[in-house]
Amino acid sequence: MQDELSPVVPAALTVGRRWLDRAGLRPTRQRLALAALLVGDGMNRHATAESLFTAACEAGERVSLATVYNTLRAFCDAGLLAEITVDGTRSYFDTRVEDHPHYYWEDSHALTDAPGDSLRLVGLPEAPEGTEISRVDVVIRLKRP
Repeated sequence: MQDELSPVVPAALTVGRRWLDRAGLRPTRQRLALAALLVGDGMNRHATAESLFTAACEAGERVSLATVYNTLRAFCDAGLLAEITVDGTRSYFDTRVEDHPHYYWEDSHALTDAPGDSLRLVGLPEAPEGTEISRVDVVIRLKRP
């Protein structure tokens, strides 16, 4: 698992284009660049909007932070990313969209995949009338002594 964003290179753009095509999203210049950074090397990662914005700027891409947020929302709505909120002010966007638990490292503010083989959810409360549970996020907070 690698969380450092991949560079925008031609091979990464090709992977990013296929990723967008799979979800039926139009491959605008900004979407392609951000997709290449997120999935261009085939690795799963957890990115914040700010880390993606920084990586895009470092790669020479002209994109605003608002565009990054809007693009991440479009990627989530299309099922390409899962948003994991660890507190009221910090969200991570996960390229691995199937259900799995996470570790949140409080000292470094990093989010990583946690092994799910020993995690057991025994039951969930009933959803309020007129609603249904869409997903359950398990975030295990870690701190070093």
